[in-house]
Amino acid sequence: MIDPRLIDDLARRLGGSLPESLRSLREDLEQNFKATLQAALSRLDLVTREEFDLRSAMLEKARTQLAEIERRLQALEQERKP
Repeated sequence: MIDPRLIDDLARRLGGSLPESLRSLREDLEQNFKATLQAALSRLDLVTREEFDLRSAMLEKARTQLAEIERRLQALEQERKP
């Protein structure tokens, strides 16, 4: 989930970058920017840093286990060879 404060800050920055002639519409445009950003970001398949780190750790553990299983299988195959 994207931090709502980040979206608010980005919408404010976009509103602040408007030409002087559009500054009277700034609040409305900031709300439109915010809604547009939220909609666009929600369509992306994003994960939090914590979830990414957790999944990375799980993957590393699975890789380690797989390597151990492969090593044990190879040892068993060597034992069975005449």
